[in-house]
Formats: sequence, structure tokens, C-alpha cells
Amino acid sequence: MKLEIFNINGERTGREVELPENIFGIDPNEHSLYLAVKAYLANQRQGTHKSKERSEMSGSTRKLHRQKGTGGSRKGDINNPLYYGGARVFGPRPRDYTQKLNKKVKLLARKSALSAKARNSALMIVEDFSFDAPRTKSFIQILDRLNIGSAKSVVVTGDYEKAVYLSSRNLPNAKVVRAQDLNVYNILNANTLVLSERAVEIIKQSFE
Repeated sequence: MKLEIFNINGERTGREVELPENIFGIDPNEHSLYLAVKAYLANQRQGTHKSKERSEMSGSTRKLHRQKGTGGSRKGDINNPLYYGGARVFGPRPRDYTQKLNKKVKLLARKSALSAKARNSALMIVEDFSFDAPRTKSFIQILDRLNIGSAKSVVVTGDYEKAVYLSSRNLPNAKVVRAQDLNVYNILNANTLVLSERAVEIIKQSFE
């Protein structure tokens, strides 16, 4: 599979890049994509949620009134979960939400995600670029020239380009990541995936 290479002005350079069929041309495996996205979202959870249970409340343990003879319901202490401000029954406790994926499933999911973008013509290759200083306006101009506009996009660079990253940080629908940090969720969550030439080479090497 070959794709044209564009410059940051949205113009064709007359050059092409060869994309391996075993990475960008397979039939996407939907179940592996589901597992990868589910694991990624689960791993983002901190798991620090906590509510106090009855034994953890600070309050008197005196029985509010005698068990029988009042005509009212039987009550324990003021920490009773039935009272406003009381404890919570079976409340959330800190836990680890981490999910593990087998290495082969991870690789299959990444290949499936990249192949899905290539199949849907949502993949672009651009020349390597960088900024002398962070400038959001310049980054927006690049997206406009590539006919991406305000749609969700992920720009993948070969190395960490600090100025490029800072230029995109204020844009809600744009994201800049290194090729080493690209994951299945980022690929699928973008309407357009923009790869730099260096990023393509790094992605190829990651599957060797």
C-alpha cells in the first residue's frame, strides 16, 4: 500500500511512502479493538473512590430510644445508614481497575486500528515538521491546509516536539503524540490520523 506525502501547506510533494500490508492492510479484528479500548479506559481510572461505612463514622453509638414501646421503628445509633448524614451501606472502596492484555492481542488491536483508518481513507502522511516556538495559530493553519479543520485529529510525530505539542494543547479536538505513545484508543477516537514520515518508520519498527 502506498500513500502520498503532503507538506504542512497541504501540497503534494510528489513522493510516496510504502505502508506494509501486514500492518496497514489487514482485516480489522473488532473484538481485539474492543478489548484494547476497554483496557485503556479502565487503566485510566484512579480507583480512589471511598465512602464511610458505619464503623468509620464519628458519632455517638448510643441507642436513640428503647427497642419497644415507642410506636416508632427500631433504631440503632445516629450513624444509621437510613438517616441523612449517616453511613453508607456497601459503599465504594479503593480498588485497582487495571486490566491486562496479552502481547499478541495488543499487537493485533494496533494493526486493526491502523488498518481501519487506512481502509476508511482517514490516514494522512506529512513531512516531518517542527516549530521554533509554540504558536496555536500556526498549528490551526496546518490543520486547515490539510482539510482537517476542527474535526477530531491526532498528529503523530517521530520524536517529542515540545513546541508542536504546546501549540495543540489548547485545541479540544486536536492531539499530538509521539509514535511510541500512540495507542488504539487515540487512533480510533480521531476522525483523521496524521503520521509524520519519521512516525511511520517508528511504527514499522515496533512490529518487527
